[in-house]
Amino acid sequence: MSSDVSRRRVLAAGAALAGSAALIAGAQGTAGAATATTGNREEKSEVKPTIVLVHGGYADSSCWNATIGELQDKGYTTVCAANPLRGIPTDAPYVTSLLDSISGPVVLVAHSMGGTVITNAAAGKSNVKALVYIAAFVPDVGETQGELITKFPGSEVGPVSVPVPYTKADGTTGTDLYLSKDGQAAFAADISTADFRVLQATQRPFDADSFVFPTTAAAWKTIPSWGLVAGQDKAIPPACERWMYGRANARKVVEVPRSSHVAMISHPKVVAALITDAARAVS
Repeated sequence: MSSDVSRRRVLAAGAALAGSAALIAGAQGTAGAATATTGNREEKSEVKPTIVLVHGGYADSSCWNATIGELQDKGYTTVCAANPLRGIPTDAPYVTSLLDSISGPVVLVAHSMGGTVITNAAAGKSNVKALVYIAAFVPDVGETQGELITKFPGSEVGPVSVPVPYTKADGTTGTDLYLSKDGQAAFAADISTADFRVLQATQRPFDADSFVFPTTAAAWKTIPSWGLVAGQDKAIPPACERWMYGRANARKVVEVPRSSHVAMISHPKVVAALITDAARAVS
């Protein structure tokens, strides 16, 4: 055999081996890409929802600070709504507009009067996957907060609420309610006096008409809910909270026996754990 022929056979064999290697590499690359795609799909299915928190009366968004810290440590994006506290006709559309600005799934959380707001605001919102009520109102269509807060005995916030007249945009007179400096026992008995003084100084008052506006929608009828009962609540009676959560068929109800109305301040780990349970259940 001539050296020329041998050289051609070696080159041909080398080319064949190179082609096989390329095919194998290509197959591996395709498999790798498929695995990566599958991995992305799995990752997308586990995307954490955004947690939107809505405060109630006598408070502002800072009341969620300790709970936010717990949630952010768990990797959740958190947004606090600056609840106007003017009543359903103003507050619900405001929170709805915030929900519309968030892409992806949302777990909507509320405290106290914020519960009335989210019950109205979340109706028909497909991105809201869960409602979490923290010592909150859970009204049905046609109900008012005034009716609910007197349904069971035990609320003591009325006598420690200070009425302050104010002029509305249309020139009529409204009444804002502030929590007085003597309101700790009724509102936040289980936080320090120093913390209560800060809360009382930085509070946002709510319009007294908030108690008379009827609920126009009940999002909990179509969106799963969770609830926390504050066992020593003297703002919304614990019996009322239990009754409202039961009516809403809450998937899980946690009771904190020693908690005052402000459970998100005095028991942030418990509150965050309940929110996390809801988020995991709908993710």
